[in-house]
Amino acid sequence: MVGWLNADWPAPPGVVAGTTFRYGGVSTGPYESLNLAAHVGDDAAAVAENRRRFIAFCGLPEEPVWLDQVHGRHVIAVPTPGAVAADGMMTRTSEVVCAVLTADCLPVLFASVDGSVVAAAHAGWRGLVAGVLEATIAAMAEPPETLLAWLGPAIAQPAFEVGPEVREQFCDRDAAAAAHFLPNARNRWQADLYGLGRQRLRAAGLPQVYGGGHCTHADGQRFFSYRRDGQCGRMCSFVFRYTA
Repeated sequence: MVGWLNADWPAPPGVVAGTTFRYGGVSTGPYESLNLAAHVGDDAAAVAENRRRFIAFCGLPEEPVWLDQVHGRHVIAVPTPGAVAADGMMTRTSEVVCAVLTADCLPVLFASVDGSVVAAAHAGWRGLVAGVLEATIAAMAEPPETLLAWLGPAIAQPAFEVGPEVREQFCDRDAAAAAHFLPNARNRWQADLYGLGRQRLRAAGLPQVYGGGHCTHADGQRFFSYRRDGQCGRMCSFVFRYTA
């Protein structure tokens, strides 16, 4: 059976959100078993069956638009036909599914407190520096204080080593980012993606931030991790709203 993590946030009635676990699919080898990405080298028929199971077990009203994620800040409005190069999507249309694929990067789901608009963003460190969260908030066109955000499973600070150039890019944009980097014995840094995501959201005026209690790298039974395994599958974080 397909498993998924239900978002633990006070979303309004009718909003459904969460992240899939890696089990319950048919993929084998490094993609075992519920790989939902078509771009990582997995068998196309297995990915199609995994997506069918994901849609059925998670109760999605339709298949998401699968983005061509490029670690940038472009956000689209859906429904949009075909694959699109972007790292975020939003919709005001009921039963349209916003979704992003990850395997260590930070997935961030959004909803307005009245349920009129939902969104999803793919926020690795490059996307965070580029401003993908701020771009998603802007695309939703609602006062940030009326939005909720949920941080889905990502790599946690003890497992996420980066070079000094990554820290410099964050600190050049906001000196407060320094609080989310710890030096290690290799003269490099342990970066806190969750902390950096929360900081950027709150700086953008969005104080209601939830989630952030998992580590994809540490939990190999439930999550794919690119840092841990290299070649691997991807989980899907998704959000949609039912027709009122």
